[in-house]
Amino acid sequence: MNPLSQTINAQLVDILGRRIFPTELTISDGIIVSVRETSKPCDTYILPGFVDAHVHIESSMLVPSEFARAAVVHGTVATVSDPHEIGNVLGAGGVQMMLENAAQVPLKFYFGAPSCVPATTFETAGAEIAATHVEQLLDDSRIGHLSEMMNFPGVLCGDPVVMAKIGAARERGKPIDGHAPGLCGEDARRYLAAGITTDHECFTRDEALDKIACGAKIAIREGSAARNFDALYTLMDEHPDQCMLCSDDKHPDELLLGHINVLVRRAVQNGIELMNALQAACVNPVLHYGLDVGLLREGDPADLIEVDNLETFDVLHTYIDGRLVAESGRSLIERVEPVVVNRFTSTSRSPDDFAVPATSDQMHIIEAIDGQLITRLHVVEPNIIDGHAVSDTSRDILKLAVVNRYQDAPPAVAFIKNFGLRRGAIASSVAHDSHNVIAVGVDDADLCAAINLVIEARGGLSVVEGLSGTNNPTREILPLPIAGLMSTGTCEEVGAAYGRLDTLVKQLGSPLRAPFMTLSFMALLVIPDIKLSDRGLFDGQRFEFLPLFL
Repeated sequence: MNPLSQTINAQLVDILGRRIFPTELTISDGIIVSVRETSKPCDTYILPGFVDAHVHIESSMLVPSEFARAAVVHGTVATVSDPHEIGNVLGAGGVQMMLENAAQVPLKFYFGAPSCVPATTFETAGAEIAATHVEQLLDDSRIGHLSEMMNFPGVLCGDPVVMAKIGAARERGKPIDGHAPGLCGEDARRYLAAGITTDHECFTRDEALDKIACGAKIAIREGSAARNFDALYTLMDEHPDQCMLCSDDKHPDELLLGHINVLVRRAVQNGIELMNALQAACVNPVLHYGLDVGLLREGDPADLIEVDNLETFDVLHTYIDGRLVAESGRSLIERVEPVVVNRFTSTSRSPDDFAVPATSDQMHIIEAIDGQLITRLHVVEPNIIDGHAVSDTSRDILKLAVVNRYQDAPPAVAFIKNFGLRRGAIASSVAHDSHNVIAVGVDDADLCAAINLVIEARGGLSVVEGLSGTNNPTREILPLPIAGLMSTGTCEEVGAAYGRLDTLVKQLGSPLRAPFMTLSFMALLVIPDIKLSDRGLFDGQRFEFLPLFL
């Protein structure tokens, strides 16, 4: 048990006062009761804990309690979390499950009400969170904001349902998160003028500056797939009051290695002024969202970390409400056994389901971009064999499929460039945002087998190779029984299993840094230019379906 009263002697990093001084800090019943400057020499530093300003816990493939056990090791004390992944599968009931599991651990999860479930009307989701449901969630004291408004066309055209959700948050005085990739100029101004206050989708400096000029706070994102830090980090010195740091989506193998602490380290190493980097990581999210997270002031909750230096930020101790929750790389949070909930009714497929009769010598394809969620649209000549369009590894054009997990329906099939597989296939039930089963592969037999592994497990990530010819076929799966999104295991267990799959995919030829994470976003219709839903190819610029063949 932690003592009710304790004293910490260290160099205090006062971000609000922008100074560092030796202090004797006294904590009683989880509250900082005294901050007394001393002349006593100190070798370590205390500073407010780190806050992830926008994250989908589900993308770690861990339930909140397991995410917490891993994150506190890296000095994270709070997250601003959007539970729309589980919301798309299980509706408001899924959000409640996340709240209940999170409440069993000390890390401070600040969940929002999902604003776009489903994200669009052009895909099949497992649930809908209507405006009335959003109002009910916002009335819950545990829900602090309206999560990212991805339907920016709906905002711009004044869609009544979209505006009702925004209005509900504004009436209750709760912040509204944005999501408007590539939106600039007058459209960005109109989108933000609706009451939206943040954006985490900026992938160029000019886009971010445009939105800052409109009053938005920019959450600089560095996740497992979308990596925008290098393009945006200088904004922390130029607009220190307008920047926050976030991961958005982070896989378990990377969470084991670091979290927001890594971004602070990179910022300082790249020349960002220390206090500006820490303001983005510790202060701005607390002030913007009104979080009950301490900032090392008398009367604040004792949410703080102790580090050995201000260059690498190696975390020695993490405290939340005065409770020691991590020490020298070891989490002190006890494990919580998660509740398994799911919605998965699709049945197994056959290879013939993925055959694509060629109807033209011109075909739309998707180009995936490593480190980005955006894609590019290309027109190419299909590789045709026996009247069917098939993968062409010589041009790195592979078959992509999305299978409806909520009901039996014909799969949507298209083609994608830059996955790099020379053989085999991979599949996943993590497919933003509706979380149908998505797969990419070289041939129909392996593609179908990878999808069937996921269907049989009622959710997971799979790798298949060599079912049509090799003596040593590969069939590997990481089961995700909770909503087809999360495991029941620990971060160490899930991270190790995911790492094995990631290695297998790269052995099959993929050059992508995070192939499963990249695959999961190839169904995210609200990110341009082109994606694939369970109903077909979709143009994210025009918000309309595209034919596969011209």
